[in-house]
Amino acid sequence: MKIVVAPDKFRGSMEADEVCKAMVEGITQLFPMAEIISIPLADGGEGTAKALTLHAEGEFVSIKVYDPMARSIEASYGLSQDHKTAFIEMASASGLWLLDLNERDPAKTTSYGTGQLIADALNRGVDHIILGIGGSATNDAGIGIAAALGYKFLDSKGKELPPNGENLIHIHSIDVAHANRRLGKVRITVACDVTNPLYGDDGASMVYARQKGANSESAYLLDQGLRNLARVACKTFGEDHSRVPGAGAAGGVGAGAKWFLHGSLEPGATIVLEQTHVEDHIKNADLVITGEGKMDKQTLQGKLVLGLAGICAKYDVPIAVVCGTLAISPLEVKNAGIAYAVSIINSPMSLDKAQKEGFRLVSEATFHLTSLFFTGK
Repeated sequence: MKIVVAPDKFRGSMEADEVCKAMVEGITQLFPMAEIISIPLADGGEGTAKALTLHAEGEFVSIKVYDPMARSIEASYGLSQDHKTAFIEMASASGLWLLDLNERDPAKTTSYGTGQLIADALNRGVDHIILGIGGSATNDAGIGIAAALGYKFLDSKGKELPPNGENLIHIHSIDVAHANRRLGKVRITVACDVTNPLYGDDGASMVYARQKGANSESAYLLDQGLRNLARVACKTFGEDHSRVPGAGAAGGVGAGAKWFLHGSLEPGATIVLEQTHVEDHIKNADLVITGEGKMDKQTLQGKLVLGLAGICAKYDVPIAVVCGTLAISPLEVKNAGIAYAVSIINSPMSLDKAQKEGFRLVSEATFHLTSLFFTGK
């Protein structure tokens, strides 16, 4: 038999590659001779760079960069084996997780460190960058990224502004003369899974800035700053990307990636499924097992599990899901094209215990579901 295990991470417990190992252990306890293909996946957010680097049999590069508060830290990104593709995550250098609760303020934070990662990859001669923008601490529309790549943002007196959220409102012009010349020679694909515009009631600041530490007044001022940047950027580049679906992603980095990086915005899960060539392995499989920490309504709105289910349906291969929390109904499971879904929680326990014992619980749940599929017991 051939079984493909292709899970996402279990947030707070295990990375996707660890989940794969737990699933493989569960299967081999029952069928030691089974052919098992392990493909760690991600949805375009945190963990995407690692999943893609592992699949590409690449390596990780660590460099000194600025964190969201412009402090020196070490951050990493991945390079494919042939060093032609870089896998970069904003969360590594500009992530919310890098800040204490009392430090979170999207008016002050900058995405500069992510730009430093991109600059390093460009200097190594890559011709394709896949940039995951989930989990950012910023609302600067990517001017921090751009500044690290040679762009300058000037006020009405021609003075260069620090590239953070609160200075968006003060930008009068953009100096593009010293922008990294390799930007025009490299393809940049941005993993983007939201459809918000850059500004307005459903834009980056009004919807997401509070999650990053802003209050109502600050969110409004940031929104005004994004409107100002859009005016200046449209004048500078001759293109308006402010209403493109996903322009408001990661505090406006969606739009910034279009203006400053000449990037394309694509669903993160779609990128991952294509890069890992998972369909090639599913074609002749007897079963596909995926998983994630929480399966809920958001799962059914996402692209990863549904994308896998669609591929499985194409080849009439059953797909099962192992998850930490199962918060959708059996009918919803069926309508999603999923043959079976099971929670790893097999007895009353705290979240902390479930996370600490995640490996064992995933292994056991996989054992039982595999037994059910192939022996009916």
